[in-house]
Amino acid sequence: MNHITGIDHVQLAMPHGGEPHARRFWEGIMGLHEVAKPPHLAVNGGCWFEGDGIAIHCGVEDGFLPARRAHPALLVRDLRTLVTRLEQAGIPFKPGKKLEGYVRGDIADPFGNRIELMQRV
Repeated sequence: MNHITGIDHVQLAMPHGGEPHARRFWEGIMGLHEVAKPPHLAVNGGCWFEGDGIAIHCGVEDGFLPARRAHPALLVRDLRTLVTRLEQAGIPFKPGKKLEGYVRGDIADPFGNRIELMQRV
């Protein structure tokens, strides 16, 4: 019996003081909206973002190092349009290797964490 029913959110680490950069990236470029953290968690810093079926939590981590291999793979509706938007914002996109049923590639968030973008075809 499978007890796992889905993923509630993905947490990405960021350095202290990274909230403005996270907001600019996740809201301004990626199109998510910020949601308030519960007060007892907000004292730790960080910020949360949500969109259609997705929740990204950016959490402050002491001794932060970006995740270069471990990553979330985000499904997108129109990869070509998003890549254009990313490149206009100065965020490079690296096309991924072929995977049946998808077109995909990688970007990095403002902190260097790997983010895979995937569109079903």
